[in-house]
Amino acid sequence: MLTATPKRWFSWDFTIEEGDRQVAAIDVSSWRERGTLTVDGVDHRVYREGILTGDFILEAAGTVVARAEKPSAFRRVFLIEYHGRRYVLQPTSVLSRGMTLLEGDRSVGVIAPGGILTRRADVELPEDMPLAVRVFVIWLTVILWKRDSDAGAASAG
Repeated sequence: MLTATPKRWFSWDFTIEEGDRQVAAIDVSSWRERGTLTVDGVDHRVYREGILTGDFILEAAGTVVARAEKPSAFRRVFLIEYHGRRYVLQPTSVLSRGMTLLEGDRSVGVIAPGGILTRRADVELPEDMPLAVRVFVIWLTVILWKRDSDAGAASAG
């Protein structure tokens, strides 16, 4: 099991731990939906192909490792492709921030918030999925959480 913990109180950057060992870090750029995933000391770029449209990409050393499509602007769903395998990342329930990873019709993972007022999350994703791809799935979830937070802040103002 992995644990994703914000680096600071209001930060969208996360550390990813397995047990008591940090295995990755997510650094979200303040410009558009992009950032850096550092996995076991190796940097991976994450970004969106277009400004407002296009796939979300995980890239290492100039090679696309995985990609995710967001088929609807109105639904919190990603279609993820890695090494010929296809996954769906979707909300666990309508009102939940938690996300479920499906392969076909079968649930293979979950990202569950650690509580109502926290962004910390407990993460269970397939062990046969490389760590960089698991962290990419966490980053996609963080992007959705950030969008929800930004929308809430905009409607409150």
